[in-house]
Amino acid sequence: MAKKMTPSQFKSKIRQLEQKQKRAINDMNRAINNYNREVKKAVNNYNAAVRKHNANVRRNRQIINNELRKLNTTTTVRTSFTVSSRAMQQHYEDVGRVYYEGVSVTSEQDRILDLIEQEQANSLITENYIEGDNVSEESPEDIEIGDKLALVSDDLNNRWKGAVFALNPNNPDATRHFCTSTREIFTEFLEIQAPDERVFAYNPQCQKTERGNATRREKIKYMMRNTDMDESVVSFVEADIKNILELNQLLSGGTHGPAGKFTFNKLVQVKKRVEQGINFLCEISRLA
Repeated sequence: MAKKMTPSQFKSKIRQLEQKQKRAINDMNRAINNYNREVKKAVNNYNAAVRKHNANVRRNRQIINNELRKLNTTTTVRTSFTVSSRAMQQHYEDVGRVYYEGVSVTSEQDRILDLIEQEQANSLITENYIEGDNVSEESPEDIEIGDKLALVSDDLNNRWKGAVFALNPNNPDATRHFCTSTREIFTEFLEIQAPDERVFAYNPQCQKTERGNATRREKIKYMMRNTDMDESVVSFVEADIKNILELNQLLSGGTHGPAGKFTFNKLVQVKKRVEQGINFLCEISRLA
């Protein structure tokens, strides 16, 4: 049997229900407001990241254009290094013709294209400094490879630490030590990340060297097999590695001065160029 309520009890019950409903509405409104704030925060963070990304791209492209103008107005002796630099610039432009602004790319592809911008900018800065004593007023962001190389090989990481340690202004053999170590790092990196047996299994018809090994280009293709990038990107990576190795060859020709033929400040820029090149390969390897 239902319990009878007095008019005052009925009014009290109604007030309780109204308060409960009001609390529920307030809770819902707070939840909606919190959700909207989080969405707005995420959108703002994304827009900030996009603005930073676009600013970095514009900055690197501005550096590339400025450094190219310097090279065009400076008379330099043609060497294997400068020839490789011109080839690298051509491949950079080829990449730009494929991945022009507005072309749809994945986040991984976009990351690789950013790294290509950085590599090209730093390569031109290095060439201007090494060949013509033109010091750039600005440069791409500093990159510290940290433990990235250790994820590939502890031995390679130790070799890099040894190469950097050798860059001492009081070391008369700094250039040779640094160049020898970095050449070995680039060679061994490709051997570890793209061993012949895996490259052959991936592409039995791949090109081989006279010794029967997979070529550097085939190793790069294997290393980038999951990125679905155009051949122009493979060509750029190959040209980038060749440019760094040609730079090492040029440096190795120096036999006089406190740290060889080149000043210590120039060797510091070379160190930065090589470090960014190693970072480039580490990132490509990670994304593949």
